[in-house]
Amino acid sequence: MAALGTIRKRGVTLIIIIGLGLFAFIAEEMFRSCEATSNEKRQQVGEVLGEKISVQDFQNLVDEYQEVIKITQGRDNFTDEELNSLKDQVWNQFVSTAIIGNEAAKLGLTVTDEELQSVLREGTNPILAQSPFVSQQTGRFDVTMLTKFLDEYKKNQNGQNPQVAEQYQKIYTYWKFIEKTLRQQTLAMKYQALMANCLLSNPVSAKMALDGQNIESNILLASAPYASINDNQIKVEDSELKSKYNEEKAKFEQFVESRDIKYVDFHVLPSKADRNELMKNMEQASADLKAEKDPATVVRKAQSMIAYTGLAVTHKAFPSDIAAKLTSMTVGQTTEPFETAADNTLNVVKLIAKYQLPDSVEYRQINVGAETAELAKKRADSIYLALQGGADFEVLAKKYNQTGQKQWLTTAMYERSTSVDADTKNYLESLNNMGVNEIKKLVFTQGCVVLQVTARKAMTDKYVAAIVKHTIDFSKATYSAAYNKFSQFVSENQTLEAIEKNAAKYGYKVQERKDMLNSEHFVDGIHGTRDALKWVFEAKEGSLSPLYECGNNDHLLVIAMTKIHPVGYRNIDDVKDVLKAEVIRDKKFKILSEKYAGVKSIAEAKNKGMRIDSVNQVTFSAPAFIQATGASEPALSGAVAATKQGQFSNHLVKGNAGAYLFKVVKRGERANAYRDAKAMENQLQQQAMQMVMSRFMNELYTKAKVVDNRYLFF
Repeated sequence: MAALGTIRKRGVTLIIIIGLGLFAFIAEEMFRSCEATSNEKRQQVGEVLGEKISVQDFQNLVDEYQEVIKITQGRDNFTDEELNSLKDQVWNQFVSTAIIGNEAAKLGLTVTDEELQSVLREGTNPILAQSPFVSQQTGRFDVTMLTKFLDEYKKNQNGQNPQVAEQYQKIYTYWKFIEKTLRQQTLAMKYQALMANCLLSNPVSAKMALDGQNIESNILLASAPYASINDNQIKVEDSELKSKYNEEKAKFEQFVESRDIKYVDFHVLPSKADRNELMKNMEQASADLKAEKDPATVVRKAQSMIAYTGLAVTHKAFPSDIAAKLTSMTVGQTTEPFETAADNTLNVVKLIAKYQLPDSVEYRQINVGAETAELAKKRADSIYLALQGGADFEVLAKKYNQTGQKQWLTTAMYERSTSVDADTKNYLESLNNMGVNEIKKLVFTQGCVVLQVTARKAMTDKYVAAIVKHTIDFSKATYSAAYNKFSQFVSENQTLEAIEKNAAKYGYKVQERKDMLNSEHFVDGIHGTRDALKWVFEAKEGSLSPLYECGNNDHLLVIAMTKIHPVGYRNIDDVKDVLKAEVIRDKKFKILSEKYAGVKSIAEAKNKGMRIDSVNQVTFSAPAFIQATGASEPALSGAVAATKQGQFSNHLVKGNAGAYLFKVVKRGERANAYRDAKAMENQLQQQAMQMVMSRFMNELYTKAKVVDNRYLFF
């Protein structure tokens, strides 16, 4: 009872303690939940129609497409620009597939297996021509080749030769991509066909379009440029700007957030001392090559971008500046150091030898191995002597479990190699220099080879050259000095106002970029700015970024966030200049309307100061370009088309750059007029289809609430 009394006395305190404990528990769970949601969001590349795509799923799509490009184009790697383009294509395909798939589902549109099989049997879809299942005889896709491959693929999944299985897997993966693309493409075509059949053309529309193209007018034009009235004479009130904004508000809607920045970008360049030091080294390399020192050693010591292999190769193997030098040099000649601005390098070239050799060699060979090198050599001697005695090459090759089949070696297969060992060099030089039907035995470190050249073609110039090519780089000292100076500038100027005030004192320039989108890959074209781009789209207005080292480790960057333009209608202040220009144009037209009111002829217009010109071949379908005002004027073309021959315009025409009056002097059909009414009907229907699909897809894109967060990951 005493304990119960104590509890009662401290009841309020206990309730508070228990309440705080429960709150802490709930808050902890809320924090964990929020943290989990935040982590999930950080792993999302984007969202379409509520469908989220994770960074891993998107990367899988990118990897899939990358492998397809490697297979179809024989590529091993990609530049940053190519990778960015590839990722954009994958993203756009993901978005469009999701949008069309959603619309198709509402309409009950699908692509059945039977329809896909029909496409395969027909074999005319262009994407099928890119598959490995194209008949050599017909040059067309062969569905039986595909069926045979799929059967063999299933058999090879049971753990047979790993190398064969790997090749089959690559081809199978590629085929699944083609199949998926075919389904997506066929569904999109069905949807577009449905839309196309909702749009019709007719003979009346076709006649009007043909008239618009073919009926032309010659006019006498009276022009009054808006520029004849000084802008300072026009007073624009805020109320007028607001009224114009409300009138044209639809023009100022944006569907993706954009941001304005100001930034200072400093490009670190080599100092004079850096250039002098490099020139000194290049002059030494030139002197060493002239002194007949080992070219491989000279090239390696000079840290050349192009390794010395000693192989004879065509001019295509060299950079264009080096190739241009080689074709005009004599054997043994060494150049003085010269600069190539295109790739920012200093260069020295020595032409060691020049030959006329085949670009392509057909050959066959027998590889000879044995338990010991001596035994392999004896076996190779035996094969060589047998062939010299007239033995059949392929029969002898089969004796050693080889085919001995002929194959071609082209210069392009090896001339860009960065390193060549002694055995490989001996092998390639032998093939290039052997005569047709000549047989040769080569002894290598790992065994022997018996070669026979069976054909040579496309004799061409080949060069053995020592190339010293070195980028004109800045030194560590130069970069350190530039970094320290830029770092001091950033630390001493912590606001945009201070940066703009003091940038010139440090030798820097403040630049501006408006309306950046998060779908961009670089900050204003500067490579290596992924972290800076992330900062731009996470920063608040007025924020100043940290110092970024970017580019090819040769740029220093600081950014100020000046304006965020959210999704929706642009603020009136953002478009004030546009609105002001339109209000001024409206007011100038009003002034000109009052000035030229009552003018009924070209003569009266001239007397009142308007410029008179002859303008010929004015058609309804093309805006007339007016030299007097330097502008294209669609409104004038429309007014001329509505005025009969011999008549004077019944009102002043409001143009983009001036006000106009005119008289139609002559009207008629142009020479060689195009008058195929049926073709025009088809053309109009196609134009309507393209316009509707473009605008309709834009509308669907807007409603899909697409979220693009790729900048966070790529």
